[in-house]
Amino acid sequence: MTAAPLGADALGSLRALIERRVVGKPEVIELALVCVLAGGHLLLEDVPGVGKTTLGLTIARALGGRFKRVQFTSDLLPSDILGATVLDPRSGTFTFRPGPLFANVVLADEINRTTPRTQSALLEAMNEGQVSVDGETLPLPDPFLVIATQNPHEYQGTWPLPDSQLDRFLVRTSMGYPSREAERAILRGEARFYDDDRPITADALAALRADVARVRVHAELEDYVLDLVAATRGSPALARGVSTRGAEALLRASRALARLRGREWVVPEDIRSLAVPVLAHRVLPRAETGDDAGAAAIRGLLAGLTPPI
Repeated sequence: MTAAPLGADALGSLRALIERRVVGKPEVIELALVCVLAGGHLLLEDVPGVGKTTLGLTIARALGGRFKRVQFTSDLLPSDILGATVLDPRSGTFTFRPGPLFANVVLADEINRTTPRTQSALLEAMNEGQVSVDGETLPLPDPFLVIATQNPHEYQGTWPLPDSQLDRFLVRTSMGYPSREAERAILRGEARFYDDDRPITADALAALRADVARVRVHAELEDYVLDLVAATRGSPALARGVSTRGAEALLRASRALARLRGREWVVPEDIRSLAVPVLAHRVLPRAETGDDAGAAAIRGLLAGLTPPI
Protein backbone atom coordinates (compact mmCIF):
# COMPACT_ATOMS: atom_id res chain seq x y z
CA MET A 1 0.00 0.00 0.00
CA THR A 2 1.40 3.41 -1.03
CA ALA A 3 1.92 5.84 1.83
CA ALA A 4 0.06 9.11 1.76
CA PRO A 5 2.14 12.15 0.77
CA LEU A 6 3.73 14.07 3.62
CA GLY A 7 1.30 16.44 5.31
CA ALA A 8 -1.67 15.06 3.36
CA ASP A 9 -4.06 15.43 6.31
CA ALA A 10 -3.10 19.06 6.98
CA LEU A 11 -3.33 19.92 3.29
CA GLY A 12 -6.72 18.25 2.93
CA SER A 13 -8.06 20.07 5.99
CA LEU A 14 -6.79 23.40 4.67
CA ARG A 15 -8.41 22.94 1.28
CA ALA A 16 -11.69 21.63 2.76
CA LEU A 17 -12.06 24.60 5.11
CA ILE A 18 -11.65 27.06 2.24
CA GLU A 19 -13.99 25.15 -0.08
CA ARG A 20 -16.79 25.21 2.52
CA ARG A 21 -16.77 29.02 2.40
CA VAL A 22 -15.69 29.74 -1.19
CA VAL A 23 -18.08 27.46 -3.06
CA GLY A 24 -17.86 26.44 -6.69
CA LYS A 25 -14.35 27.81 -7.26
CA PRO A 26 -11.94 24.83 -6.99
CA GLU A 27 -9.56 26.19 -9.65
CA VAL A 28 -9.24 29.58 -7.94
CA ILE A 29 -8.76 27.91 -4.54
CA GLU A 30 -6.06 25.68 -6.00
CA LEU A 31 -4.19 28.68 -7.43
CA ALA A 32 -4.54 30.56 -4.13
CA LEU A 33 -3.10 27.58 -2.26
CA VAL A 34 -0.24 27.44 -4.76
CA CYS A 35 0.58 30.99 -3.64
CA VAL A 36 0.32 30.04 0.03
CA LEU A 37 2.59 27.01 -0.31
CA ALA A 38 5.09 28.69 -2.63
CA GLY A 39 5.25 31.92 -0.63
CA GLY A 40 3.87 34.04 -3.49
CA HIS A 41 1.12 36.60 -3.97
CA LEU A 42 -2.15 36.55 -5.91
CA LEU A 43 -3.63 39.11 -8.33
CA LEU A 44 -7.35 38.84 -9.06
CA GLU A 45 -8.71 40.75 -12.05
CA ASP A 46 -12.47 40.88 -11.81
CA VAL A 47 -15.60 42.93 -11.34
CA PRO A 48 -16.69 43.78 -7.78
CA GLY A 49 -18.89 41.45 -5.76
CA VAL A 50 -17.80 37.98 -6.85
CA GLY A 51 -16.15 36.81 -3.62
CA LYS A 52 -12.61 38.19 -3.62
CA THR A 53 -12.83 39.52 -0.05
CA THR A 54 -14.42 36.25 1.08
CA LEU A 55 -11.48 34.34 -0.41
CA GLY A 56 -8.94 36.45 1.46
CA LEU A 57 -10.80 36.30 4.76
CA THR A 58 -11.25 32.54 4.45
CA ILE A 59 -7.58 31.90 3.71
CA ALA A 60 -6.61 33.97 6.74
CA ARG A 61 -8.98 31.98 8.92
CA ALA A 62 -7.74 28.68 7.51
CA LEU A 63 -4.18 29.71 8.37
CA GLY A 64 -5.17 30.95 11.81
CA GLY A 65 -3.81 34.40 10.92
CA ARG A 66 -4.82 38.05 10.87
CA PHE A 67 -6.70 39.52 7.91
CA LYS A 68 -6.67 43.14 6.81
CA ARG A 69 -8.48 44.77 3.91
CA VAL A 70 -7.30 48.04 2.39
CA GLN A 71 -9.51 49.95 -0.04
CA PHE A 72 -7.10 51.56 -2.48
CA THR A 73 -8.17 55.04 -3.54
CA SER A 74 -6.56 57.92 -5.41
CA ASP A 75 -5.67 59.73 -2.17
CA LEU A 76 -4.15 56.74 -0.35
CA LEU A 77 -0.60 57.43 0.89
CA PRO A 78 2.22 54.91 1.42
CA SER A 79 2.10 55.59 5.17
CA ASP A 80 -1.57 54.55 5.16
CA ILE A 81 -0.55 50.98 4.41
CA LEU A 82 2.96 50.81 5.91
CA GLY A 83 2.26 52.62 9.18
CA ALA A 84 3.84 55.70 10.67
CA THR A 85 5.86 56.94 13.62
CA VAL A 86 3.73 59.19 15.85
CA LEU A 87 4.27 61.15 19.02
CA ASP A 88 2.76 59.69 22.18
CA PRO A 89 1.58 62.79 24.11
CA ARG A 90 1.61 60.96 27.42
CA SER A 91 5.18 59.72 27.29
CA GLY A 92 6.58 62.36 24.98
CA THR A 93 8.24 59.67 22.85
CA PHE A 94 7.77 58.60 19.27
CA THR A 95 6.32 55.16 18.64
CA PHE A 96 5.60 53.21 15.48
CA ARG A 97 2.00 52.36 14.72
CA PRO A 98 1.95 49.51 12.19
CA GLY A 99 -0.29 49.79 9.17
CA PRO A 100 -2.53 47.11 7.70
CA LEU A 101 0.40 45.42 5.92
CA PHE A 102 1.31 43.89 9.28
CA ALA A 103 -1.14 41.02 8.83
CA ASN A 104 -0.87 37.48 7.48
CA VAL A 105 -3.32 38.01 4.62
CA VAL A 106 -3.74 41.50 3.16
CA LEU A 107 -6.47 42.22 0.63
CA ALA A 108 -5.35 45.18 -1.48
CA ASP A 109 -8.75 45.98 -2.95
CA GLU A 110 -8.84 47.77 -6.31
CA ILE A 111 -5.08 48.25 -6.29
CA ASN A 112 -5.15 49.99 -9.66
CA ARG A 113 -7.30 52.83 -8.30
CA THR A 114 -4.39 54.30 -6.37
CA THR A 115 -1.32 56.13 -7.64
CA PRO A 116 1.89 54.37 -8.69
CA ARG A 117 3.64 55.84 -5.64
CA THR A 118 1.40 53.93 -3.26
CA GLN A 119 1.38 50.85 -5.49
CA SER A 120 5.18 50.79 -5.32
CA ALA A 121 5.09 50.92 -1.51
CA LEU A 122 4.05 47.27 -1.66
CA LEU A 123 7.14 46.18 -3.61
CA GLU A 124 9.53 45.64 -0.71
CA ALA A 125 6.80 44.03 1.37
CA MET A 126 5.86 41.55 -1.35
CA ASN A 127 9.40 40.70 -2.36
CA GLU A 128 11.27 40.75 0.93
CA GLY A 129 8.61 40.21 3.61
CA GLN A 130 9.63 43.46 5.27
CA VAL A 131 9.04 47.21 5.10
CA SER A 132 11.28 50.22 5.66
CA VAL A 133 9.88 53.07 7.71
CA ASP A 134 11.90 56.09 8.87
CA GLY A 135 15.14 54.33 8.02
CA GLU A 136 14.28 51.21 10.01
CA THR A 137 13.59 47.79 8.51
CA LEU A 138 10.67 45.96 10.08
CA PRO A 139 9.77 42.30 9.39
CA LEU A 140 6.25 41.37 8.37
CA PRO A 141 4.38 38.37 9.80
CA ASP A 142 4.98 34.89 8.43
CA PRO A 143 3.06 33.72 6.48
CA PHE A 144 2.47 36.90 4.51
CA LEU A 145 0.14 36.84 1.51
CA VAL A 146 -1.06 39.79 -0.56
CA ILE A 147 -4.26 39.25 -2.51
CA ALA A 148 -4.68 42.26 -4.77
CA THR A 149 -7.80 42.93 -6.79
CA GLN A 150 -7.77 44.93 -9.98
CA ASN A 151 -10.67 46.29 -11.98
CA PRO A 152 -10.63 45.89 -15.75
CA HIS A 153 -8.72 48.71 -17.43
CA GLU A 154 -11.80 50.07 -19.17
CA TYR A 155 -13.13 51.21 -15.79
CA GLN A 156 -12.70 54.93 -15.12
CA GLY A 157 -10.20 56.20 -12.55
CA THR A 158 -7.63 53.39 -12.80
CA TRP A 159 -3.86 53.31 -13.28
CA PRO A 160 -2.20 50.27 -14.83
CA LEU A 161 0.15 48.45 -12.47
CA PRO A 162 3.85 49.02 -13.23
CA ASP A 163 5.73 46.04 -14.63
CA SER A 164 7.87 45.73 -11.50
CA GLN A 165 4.70 45.40 -9.43
CA LEU A 166 3.08 42.85 -11.73
CA ASP A 167 6.23 40.74 -11.64
CA ARG A 168 5.88 40.33 -7.86
CA PHE A 169 2.59 38.46 -8.22
CA LEU A 170 3.16 34.74 -8.53
CA VAL A 171 -0.28 34.14 -10.05
CA ARG A 172 -2.88 36.25 -11.85
CA THR A 173 -6.37 34.87 -12.32
CA SER A 174 -10.06 35.77 -12.17
CA MET A 175 -12.81 34.64 -9.81
CA GLY A 176 -15.59 34.92 -12.37
CA TYR A 177 -19.27 34.60 -11.63
CA PRO A 178 -20.33 31.51 -9.67
CA SER A 179 -22.32 28.70 -11.22
CA ARG A 180 -26.07 28.70 -10.67
CA GLU A 181 -25.92 26.04 -7.97
CA ALA A 182 -22.99 27.70 -6.20
CA GLU A 183 -24.86 31.00 -6.25
CA ARG A 184 -27.94 29.26 -4.87
CA ALA A 185 -25.85 27.91 -1.98
CA ILE A 186 -24.57 31.43 -1.30
CA LEU A 187 -28.10 32.85 -1.30
CA ARG A 188 -29.21 30.16 1.14
CA GLY A 189 -26.36 30.93 3.52
CA GLU A 190 -24.77 27.51 3.07
CA ALA A 191 -21.37 29.01 2.27
CA ARG A 192 -20.27 29.83 5.80
CA PHE A 193 -17.82 29.06 8.56
CA TYR A 194 -18.62 26.26 11.01
CA ASP A 195 -17.97 26.06 14.72
CA ASP A 196 -15.73 23.02 14.29
CA ASP A 197 -13.50 24.67 11.67
CA ARG A 198 -9.91 24.41 12.83
CA PRO A 199 -7.06 26.30 11.15
CA ILE A 200 -3.82 24.52 10.45
CA THR A 201 -0.94 25.30 12.78
CA ALA A 202 2.11 27.36 11.89
CA ASP A 203 4.23 24.21 12.25
CA ALA A 204 1.96 22.33 9.84
CA LEU A 205 2.24 25.11 7.26
CA ALA A 206 6.01 25.20 7.64
CA ALA A 207 6.09 21.42 7.09
CA LEU A 208 3.94 21.74 3.96
CA ARG A 209 6.25 24.39 2.54
CA ALA A 210 9.23 22.17 3.29
CA ASP A 211 7.46 19.37 1.41
CA VAL A 212 7.06 21.69 -1.60
CA ALA A 213 10.76 22.50 -1.60
CA ARG A 214 11.52 18.76 -1.80
CA VAL A 215 9.23 18.08 -4.77
CA ARG A 216 11.38 16.62 -7.54
CA VAL A 217 11.75 18.22 -10.97
CA HIS A 218 13.36 16.16 -13.74
CA ALA A 219 15.95 17.89 -15.92
CA GLU A 220 13.69 17.38 -18.95
CA LEU A 221 10.99 19.44 -17.24
CA GLU A 222 13.49 22.18 -16.46
CA ASP A 223 14.30 22.22 -20.18
CA TYR A 224 10.57 22.42 -20.95
CA VAL A 225 10.27 25.54 -18.78
CA LEU A 226 13.39 27.04 -20.34
CA ASP A 227 12.10 26.30 -23.87
CA LEU A 228 8.82 28.04 -23.09
CA VAL A 229 10.55 31.06 -21.61
CA ALA A 230 12.91 31.28 -24.59
CA ALA A 231 9.93 31.07 -26.94
CA THR A 232 8.33 34.12 -25.29
CA ARG A 233 11.52 36.09 -25.84
CA GLY A 234 11.62 35.24 -29.54
CA SER A 235 7.90 35.47 -30.27
CA PRO A 236 6.92 38.09 -32.89
CA ALA A 237 3.67 38.60 -30.93
CA LEU A 238 5.52 39.80 -27.84
CA ALA A 239 7.59 42.94 -27.35
CA ARG A 240 8.95 41.56 -24.09
CA GLY A 241 9.26 37.97 -22.98
CA VAL A 242 9.43 36.28 -19.59
CA SER A 243 12.27 37.19 -17.24
CA THR A 244 14.43 34.77 -15.27
CA ARG A 245 12.28 35.60 -12.23
CA GLY A 246 9.25 34.46 -14.22
CA ALA A 247 10.90 31.15 -15.11
CA GLU A 248 11.78 30.58 -11.47
CA ALA A 249 8.22 31.47 -10.46
CA LEU A 250 6.74 28.91 -12.88
CA LEU A 251 8.96 26.15 -11.53
CA ARG A 252 8.28 27.09 -7.90
CA ALA A 253 4.53 27.20 -8.53
CA SER A 254 4.67 23.85 -10.35
CA ARG A 255 6.25 22.24 -7.29
CA ALA A 256 3.42 23.61 -5.12
CA LEU A 257 0.75 22.41 -7.56
CA ALA A 258 2.27 18.93 -7.71
CA ARG A 259 2.16 18.81 -3.93
CA LEU A 260 -1.47 19.95 -3.90
CA ARG A 261 -2.33 17.19 -6.33
CA GLY A 262 -0.76 14.56 -4.07
CA ARG A 263 2.56 14.03 -5.84
CA GLU A 264 6.17 14.50 -4.83
CA TRP A 265 7.30 15.11 -8.39
CA VAL A 266 6.33 17.58 -11.12
CA VAL A 267 4.70 16.39 -14.36
CA PRO A 268 4.27 18.33 -17.62
CA GLU A 269 0.60 18.99 -16.90
CA ASP A 270 1.55 20.97 -13.78
CA ILE A 271 3.62 23.33 -15.90
CA ARG A 272 1.00 23.58 -18.64
CA SER A 273 -1.76 24.29 -16.09
CA LEU A 274 0.21 27.16 -14.57
CA ALA A 275 1.84 28.69 -17.65
CA VAL A 276 -0.93 31.23 -18.29
CA PRO A 277 -1.71 32.31 -14.68
CA VAL A 278 2.01 32.57 -13.84
CA LEU A 279 3.44 34.01 -17.08
CA ALA A 280 0.74 35.93 -18.97
CA HIS A 281 0.99 39.05 -16.81
CA ARG A 282 4.78 39.10 -17.21
CA VAL A 283 4.85 39.54 -21.01
CA LEU A 284 4.13 42.59 -23.17
CA PRO A 285 2.13 41.98 -26.36
CA ARG A 286 3.16 44.00 -29.39
CA ALA A 287 -0.42 44.73 -30.38
CA GLU A 288 -3.15 45.83 -27.99
CA THR A 289 -5.73 43.17 -28.69
CA GLY A 290 -7.44 43.16 -25.30
CA ASP A 291 -6.57 42.10 -21.79
CA ASP A 292 -6.23 38.45 -22.90
CA ALA A 293 -3.47 39.10 -25.44
CA GLY A 294 -0.71 37.86 -23.15
CA ALA A 295 -2.65 34.73 -22.25
CA ALA A 296 -3.37 34.01 -25.92
CA ALA A 297 0.32 34.34 -26.76
CA ILE A 298 1.34 31.92 -23.98
CA ARG A 299 -1.29 29.39 -25.10
CA GLY A 300 -0.05 29.61 -28.67
CA LEU A 301 3.54 29.02 -27.61
CA LEU A 302 2.52 26.06 -25.45
CA ALA A 303 0.73 24.52 -28.43
CA GLY A 304 3.97 24.65 -30.39
CA LEU A 305 6.05 22.90 -27.73
CA THR A 306 6.12 19.13 -27.30
CA PRO A 307 6.08 18.30 -23.58
CA PRO A 308 8.43 15.58 -22.31
CA ILE A 309 6.83 12.19 -21.77
